[in-house]
Amino acid sequence: MSPVAIPPLPFLPDAVIFDMDGLMLDSERAINACMARAALELGHDLPETLWLQMIGGGDGLCRRLLAERIGDAATVVLLERVETMYDAVADAGIDHRPGVVDLLELLVARRIPRAVATSTRRPLAMRKLAAAGLLRYFDAVCTSSDVARPKPAPDVYLLAAATLGVAPSLCLVLEDSPTGVRAALAAGMTPVQVPDMLEPDDDVRALRHRIVDSLAAAQRLLEARLAIG
Repeated sequence: MSPVAIPPLPFLPDAVIFDMDGLMLDSERAINACMARAALELGHDLPETLWLQMIGGGDGLCRRLLAERIGDAATVVLLERVETMYDAVADAGIDHRPGVVDLLELLVARRIPRAVATSTRRPLAMRKLAAAGLLRYFDAVCTSSDVARPKPAPDVYLLAAATLGVAPSLCLVLEDSPTGVRAALAAGMTPVQVPDMLEPDDDVRALRHRIVDSLAAAQRLLEARLAIG
């Protein structure tokens, strides 16, 4: 991470909107492991970098990248195998990313509204949040099933703000992926990026948003702003 001091939040947010995969749940590693295992079982020699390209992009991007490598028919078979594997992992409860519960408890205590804005389809998103014990923390869950365009379009973030009844400019967004950061910026929100498997490159850093190395660091940013009022 950059050694440059992180500037304080410019405002006290009226709501905090969370990405899900890679931000709250350690699901990027879980789905990548399922992808790699299914590809190996089906005889596809696919590089690890392909799975990293899919992070934060939603179903459409995953299908397109796979189809470019192995064709449409093989992609359908591969994703069916992955879905079966991943469903079992999700239903068992995916591990939390460090610090997420502490941050959510702080927001609950301060009565700051909370929403999820995820590229995952609604049925799976709800199952994952429930199995991980996080669903109860949120006032709204907005998914790719609920909007016309996935991230990096701003749709799911704008829906989350509207559902909470909060102006986008007063929403703080927590994201792990560059795709999600771009969606939050397009929505007119203030993102704080907590990278997981993808380290921000120069193009991402040029967006000039706040980047921290953990949810605990994001919580410290918020606590500093709460102290100011």
